[in-house]
Amino acid sequence: MTTSVSAKEARRVFLHRQGLGRARPRKAVRPRDIAGYLERQGILQLDTVNVLARAHYMPLYSRLGPYDTAMADHALWGHESGHAENAFEHWGHEASVMPRDLLPLMHHRMAAGSSWQARTREGLEAERPGLIAAVLAAVEDAGPVTAGDIEHLAPRTGRKGPWWDSSHVKVALEYLFITGEVAASRGRHFARTYDSTQRAWGLPRASEGDWGVPADAARQALFDRALAAVGIGTPKDVCDHFRLSFQAGPRTRDVAGAKVWAASAVERGLATWVEVEGWGEPALVAADAVDPGRTTGAALLSPFDPACWYRPRLERMFGMDYRIEIYTPAAKRQYGYYCLPLLIGDQMAGRFDLKVDRKSGTLMVQAAWAQPHGAPGSRRLSDHTTARAAAAELRTLSRWLAAPHIVVASRGNLAPALHQAVGDTPGA
Repeated sequence: MTTSVSAKEARRVFLHRQGLGRARPRKAVRPRDIAGYLERQGILQLDTVNVLARAHYMPLYSRLGPYDTAMADHALWGHESGHAENAFEHWGHEASVMPRDLLPLMHHRMAAGSSWQARTREGLEAERPGLIAAVLAAVEDAGPVTAGDIEHLAPRTGRKGPWWDSSHVKVALEYLFITGEVAASRGRHFARTYDSTQRAWGLPRASEGDWGVPADAARQALFDRALAAVGIGTPKDVCDHFRLSFQAGPRTRDVAGAKVWAASAVERGLATWVEVEGWGEPALVAADAVDPGRTTGAALLSPFDPACWYRPRLERMFGMDYRIEIYTPAAKRQYGYYCLPLLIGDQMAGRFDLKVDRKSGTLMVQAAWAQPHGAPGSRRLSDHTTARAAAAELRTLSRWLAAPHIVVASRGNLAPALHQAVGDTPGA
């Protein structure tokens, strides 16, 4: 790579590292493919949103194509044993599943105190003295358990809220999970389960074991791993992958920061500094990064896809101003409740508000929008091209989700073209 990179080259390098540069392979997806994704990206974000598909299913689908979700669940959580051999769940980029070799790099996050941890422990001890110890003992004795299994330790005194289960037992379990005193996994139907770290990880609790990598070295290792996953990016782009604090300081408990981690990566030959067309700030490119020369993939990407996580990068690299509008009041939503960007080649060409009506087997396109302009350095794709690609992707998605009917609503500037393209698609 030269010290000057065009906007198109940067996109190609990024998409290649993200596994989105080529058309999805036409082969059966195996557990090794799930493990391969985890190894390359280092992380798979979790979320309870299920309006279309579980958040962790979509990044795998976008890269691998249709697959058996039960097989993926087994690979990620090992349902028969209650935990997976090669993966674990913790707070990586939000709640996430990560490959087991990253576990020592997460120890410092578990063991380091935080204001949330302090407030939570203080509040629980004030309201339910001894509950944390009782919950830990119950998990050690009977795990894996769900919060409901041990609710009797502190019966609810009020009604369950509409959004979050905030019982004292649940809060205690989450506190123990965040601090590495118990291990979390997922049971059937995505219910979170809790077990002893010894049974789940073969390791003592975070407060009792010295199995972790020291904090400074762990942060540098996470930065290096993130750099490998993104291929090219500003230091902030790289930091966001594992939610590393960009700047050092007393509020972050870091003695280093992105500048130090980036300089170390360059010094050790893992990366070089480059100027990317239109970025306005230096970027790192991984030493082994490859520009494939062209991108041939097409995929719908969920809001929880690593290609979409960092909104400043998405706008700088692809020209897409994007946010998820789930928590935006309906009257104030611009594009829709759950919009998925559509990647065509090296461009985010449109976005689609999607929902599955599982009872009727219908994939509902509640809005369809074309990007008003092309990505930096590229011409805008025509509405016809975008609509045809979207129709093909929607057909594949509908089959995977067992929702064979596709209904396109009239909302959005691409809706007329998409309606025609879906109607023209064989089998629609």
